[in-house]
Amino acid sequence: MIKITMFSAADSVKGQGVGSVYLELVKLLKTRASDQLTIQINRYGRSDISHYHTVNFPYYLSTFMPGRGRKIGFVHFLPETLEGSLKLPKIAKAVFYRYVIAFYKRMDQLVVVNPSFISKLEAYGIPKEHITYIPNFVSATSFHPADAETKLHLRKQYGYQDRFTILGSGQVQVRKGVFDFIELAKRHPEMQFIWTGGFSFGRITDGYEDLKQVVDNPPDNLSFPGIVDRDKLVDYYNMADLFLLPSYNELFPMSVLEAFSTHTPVLLRDLDLYHAIIQDDYAAAKDVEEMDAWIKKLSTDEQALTALKTKAKHAADYYSEARLAKIWIEFYTEQAKRGK
Repeated sequence: MIKITMFSAADSVKGQGVGSVYLELVKLLKTRASDQLTIQINRYGRSDISHYHTVNFPYYLSTFMPGRGRKIGFVHFLPETLEGSLKLPKIAKAVFYRYVIAFYKRMDQLVVVNPSFISKLEAYGIPKEHITYIPNFVSATSFHPADAETKLHLRKQYGYQDRFTILGSGQVQVRKGVFDFIELAKRHPEMQFIWTGGFSFGRITDGYEDLKQVVDNPPDNLSFPGIVDRDKLVDYYNMADLFLLPSYNELFPMSVLEAFSTHTPVLLRDLDLYHAIIQDDYAAAKDVEEMDAWIKKLSTDEQALTALKTKAKHAADYYSEARLAKIWIEFYTEQAKRGK
């Protein structure tokens, strides 16, 4: 048995994709690899592998302690991907960014959820052979599609009208493209727009004041239900006809995988980093005008919407739990051998 210690504070702040990734992985390993891996959380006893999910300073200090075994770091963000997320003083930002890279350099091996970030980490002086790509995934048990009757029932249950419904999800911040989501809602008063997620980091969220005004006083067709518990989040995906994430910067958003898993058609801003992981599985738009054009088309062309739903199902099948469990088990087994 390989003894693994997970170090994470990702679930201490609700509404973070990092927390979802962490919880999904722990659940996967405990249910599908319990005969090969022993998992413990935030303990400092001896381990074959220490897997760091967040960059908390006590975790950094622990890397200098004996008994940590092979040190694995999960790269959920880089300094440049934090732009538009948090508003920090210039000096604090510079110190934090340097610290993040120092943390990654303390690891024996890094795991990225998007292969496009391998070259970016190399630019920070981290050797390519110290970086492994393993994609995100979501549980098909937790996120599953619903039939048309259930969709209608859910809309009534949550107090929404039975009309074309567009869902966005993630922290309410500038980087996520929430202002574009708001603009599209204003352009289409005949449709229902919903954004699940909130201000996980409060007032230090970039654009907080302007976004808070809209969240508190949205247009009649735009709803901000706030941070939704994961066991209820599946209902929102199944209420939606289309999932829209106009984010300007991502690694591999869990919300997109959640949409795929519920077979909800997906429309995204056309970011280069998506090309390496979900090419052709979503509708791509470079700006608000193209998003608007897609919304008009998909809301009136049932065949086009169905084709996009088929692509979502294909992506869900590819990023399945069974496939990713095998990849993680092989990865940990190899890392444990290297640590001996």
